[in-house]
Amino acid sequence: MTMPQTAAPSSSPLTPELLERLHRAGLRVTPATRAVLGLFAADPCAARCHFEVLAQLQARGLLINRVTLYRLLDRLAACGVLLRHADAHERRWRFTWAGNGAAALAQPRFECDACHCLLPLPAAALEAQQLAQSWSERMTALGHQPQRLDFTLHGTCADCLQPHARP
Repeated sequence: MTMPQTAAPSSSPLTPELLERLHRAGLRVTPATRAVLGLFAADPCAARCHFEVLAQLQARGLLINRVTLYRLLDRLAACGVLLRHADAHERRWRFTWAGNGAAALAQPRFECDACHCLLPLPAAALEAQQLAQSWSERMTALGHQPQRLDFTLHGTCADCLQPHARP
């Protein structure tokens, strides 16, 4: 007879490294935290604003106070689990899944200003990581404590450039 596994399924965003980051940041793994992490991990290229996250959680049956959600999103961004991007056109913050580890925080991305999808640019990842390391070392030498660097190229994605053919 085999014993059931106690580890989280591989599709769960709650990896040991992620749990450690949450713990170091003083965040508890509440039902709201699990739901938010699951939402972002399920579609890591999506860039959602607070209102979109709130609507998607409510559609899933999770009632969460909007101020609580604002604070949770900010705390998840502060500890590096989510990336926070300014949406200059709509004057609001958008959040995306940061991925795993420090290398993901230097992952260059392309953000469509029309639909806000974020696409990773893996071909430029090594150069971005080297640049991030160099800048981090320079700032540390000046007495600062760098935490993250966002590399985002803005434009319009191919889907938004070409309207879908109507039947």
